[in-house]
Amino acid sequence: MTQPRRELLLIGGRNGPELNRFIAQLGAAGLDTTRTPSVAEAKDHLARARFSLAVVAMESAPDSLERIRELTFLFRGLPVLAVAIRGSVSEAREVITAGAADYLLLPVDDAKVASLIQHFADQYFDPELGRGRRFITADEGMRHLLQQVRRVARSMATVLIQGESGTGKELIARFVHQVSDRNQGPFIAINCAALPENLLESELFGHAKGAFTGALADRKGKFLQANGGAIFLDEISEMSLNLQAKLLRVLQEREVDPVGGRSAIPLDVRVIASTNRDLKAWAQSGRFREDLYYRLNVFPVRLPPLRQRPKDIPLLAEHFRKRFVEELGRNAVPFSPEALAALNRYGWQGNVRELENVIHRALLMAEGEEITTADLMIDVPPSSPLVVEAFLDEAEEREEALEDEGDDEGSAHGDFPRPELENSDQIRLPVGTTVRQMEEFLIHRTLDEVKGNRTRAAELLGISIRTLRNKLNEYAAR
Repeated sequence: MTQPRRELLLIGGRNGPELNRFIAQLGAAGLDTTRTPSVAEAKDHLARARFSLAVVAMESAPDSLERIRELTFLFRGLPVLAVAIRGSVSEAREVITAGAADYLLLPVDDAKVASLIQHFADQYFDPELGRGRRFITADEGMRHLLQQVRRVARSMATVLIQGESGTGKELIARFVHQVSDRNQGPFIAINCAALPENLLESELFGHAKGAFTGALADRKGKFLQANGGAIFLDEISEMSLNLQAKLLRVLQEREVDPVGGRSAIPLDVRVIASTNRDLKAWAQSGRFREDLYYRLNVFPVRLPPLRQRPKDIPLLAEHFRKRFVEELGRNAVPFSPEALAALNRYGWQGNVRELENVIHRALLMAEGEEITTADLMIDVPPSSPLVVEAFLDEAEEREEALEDEGDDEGSAHGDFPRPELENSDQIRLPVGTTVRQMEEFLIHRTLDEVKGNRTRAAELLGISIRTLRNKLNEYAAR
């Protein structure tokens, strides 16, 4: 099978035998190189096109470490490789700490380059998923799932994808096809919920001329159109029981009978199905054939909802922002810190599809120099992910009750007791906590949750990084 070509972005670097040979080695490993002299131009390239790998030439500028930090922060999931002709162990350590995926001292032999690129392919590269789309994720569970799917895709095993609406089931189906040995064949998708039973049967299996009124010629169905490739049966749970029986026979016999046809036609098709239902429960309740369920469920894929993949929310939001900036032809307005915090707090019942629509709408609405919370037009909880306000209300009620009893324990004049941590995202603040104490604790707790990442903490708290820095300096001075 011919491997797809991938795009490499080379940042900086002077022409020389070592670097030129390295570029040739990357080309032999399946990477086409685009060269750019600066990070500013690199960011423009990365915003417009999909690159599988960025390479920073360390000798080209004294700010190479800052380049790497900026790239890995702005384009999460993009592997950044640092290369040097005259390097050192200490530089290698600094580069990896800055976020680079690897550090390479040139020249290197062909086998080393091939091994390195294969490592990137296994760990990082996101293959094309139809019309240049790719499954973007920073979630470790999703990355592991994609690796499993990649391995299964090389077989003919039927794949059943289950997940809520909007989680990306068709993207996974295209992923299965793209990384399989059949990716040169067609990928045919059909929504089983979009057509009534009589039309769906003809769409799936085709019909012969004269099979019914209006059948003026023979017509290939979706299964025959997918011969040599894959067919994607979206929302298969909505298929009638009668049609399920006919589909089961197609899967068992590997042949299809067109409506009104005289003979069966052999099939060579990979079947991928999806549903937003619990298909096993539907089969047990009689709404879906159990024998068909087990025939489809050879390799099950369960896609988690977006709310269970919090790392993906800012990553996808930024991806959609860049895409719609280009499509709408408008200025590249960034998200405000408050808008990013709101995106992280929102429940996303419509998953990735809802996020995409919200970002599209926000760019249509935004009139200022950044996208604000109002531009998002979503109802978000008024507090941060650390649920404080409800406990403050409860504390006030408890304080009033204590005052009625003449009890002054826990007042602001005593020592500040430690808050109780009820679970990972709830805090019970003691009676007598001042607003200033609450603010300080909330900031430090948020920093603990994000392992000291001040940028992320500021986003969650809905404040600027400068405000966060000033607050921390204020606390340290007391």
